Amino acid sequence: MKTVAIYGVGLIGGSFALALRRSGYTGQILGVSSSGTIAEAVRLGVVDRGAEADEAAYLADLIYLAQPIREILKTIEWLSGRLKPGALVTDVGSTKVEIMDVATRVLGANSFLGGHPMAGKELRGVGAAEAGLFEGRTYFLCVRDQAVLDHPVAEQLVDHLENFGARPVLLEPAEHDRLVSLTSHLPQMASTALASCLSKVLEPNSARNGAGPGFGDMTRLAQSSYELWADILFTNVNSIDRALALYIAELQEIRAALGHTDVGATFERAANFSGLVRKPRP
Repeated sequence: MKTVAIYGVGLIGGSFALALRRSGYTGQILGVSSSGTIAEAVRLGVVDRGAEADEAAYLADLIYLAQPIREILKTIEWLSGRLKPGALVTDVGSTKVEIMDVATRVLGANSFLGGHPMAGKELRGVGAAEAGLFEGRTYFLCVRDQAVLDHPVAEQLVDHLENFGARPVLLEPAEHDRLVSLTSHLPQMASTALASCLSKVLEPNSARNGAGPGFGDMTRLAQSSYELWADILFTNVNSIDRALALYIAELQEIRAALGHTDVGATFERAANFSGLVRKPRP
């Protein structure tokens, strides 16, 4: 793996480049992004240099698509017939079924390894990139054909992921989308709905004066931009819809029980589950 090309040198793409370097990668890292982003990325030592998309596709052994989902889909289509022989394409899209469908059709199952690092932060852009972003974090890998895992570049990629502290987890694309709809997309919708609801009945100063730590915890995700989430909502509709239905049903049960039914069992079940989820990994 002599050359890596990162399409979309932002928080995730930039962090991947920095983590690669820290894990011992000595090859060339190219960046495909806007001129301003590339200038900053070079200044910060994130990439060696910028490249046009055509040149990067021609040179790269690994193409790392760290763009919004719709851009990833467009780039996959564009890459058809442009890959260097033996090259591997991977991505970081937050939903996987549609991406995997397109990649399998356009590039072939043995040239594409779907990826989704469960890492991030509120800040965006290459200036926020950090080599330790993936440490201790699950890094989902999704395939249509497990033979791709024997691809030499795929083996090197997995080695680097482990070297920089990520936890690679192999998952079927549909199961990935179901799981993250519950653990990532539903929390975002819940936080957004809560903040939107309160904005209709409270002035910001009143909310601030009456807010405790729990309010901050529950509304933190509501600061995420729709620009960031639009593609996720459009490419995981069915799973998110089912997750919302489960959540709404649970809220309705609690609402129906108010004042005349003991909801202690619900609190106990929730506390036990939360404790297990928050328990440090061995």
